[in-house]
Amino acid sequence: MTQIVCPACAAANRIPAARDPGGAKCGRCGLALFQGVPTEVDAAGLQVHRRANQGLPILLDVWAPWCGPCRSMAPHFAAAAARLEPRVRLLKLNADEAPDASAALRVSGIPALILMKDGQELARQAGAMTTDQITAWVNQALAAA
Repeated sequence: MTQIVCPACAAANRIPAARDPGGAKCGRCGLALFQGVPTEVDAAGLQVHRRANQGLPILLDVWAPWCGPCRSMAPHFAAAAARLEPRVRLLKLNADEAPDASAALRVSGIPALILMKDGQELARQAGAMTTDQITAWVNQALAAA
């Protein structure tokens, strides 16, 4: 059983292991649980995803609007969402709007990618990456975990 947080209403949805999560819809709002795009979260939203997503890895991009490498990586991160979902939930956290969350994650440079599963960090990477690099890094980190 996998538990997935809806990107629209933040409701937790349970998906049986035998069912393909790619076509799953939220039991509360009816929207698709995976839309092939990253989900913007604030500090509270990040905590909901970390606590409630069970069995589903999360890839978090910590970024800021003034950061040139962050802006250049944004379309690559979005393209990676289309490749990695529904195996991985991709989230974006604005470090300027959530400085306490960024500090709690020990982010010292942005863009920062943090791969987590069941609330625990699996891997971390700083610096801009292409779509292929993001996808390969995630696949390698998940295989090693």
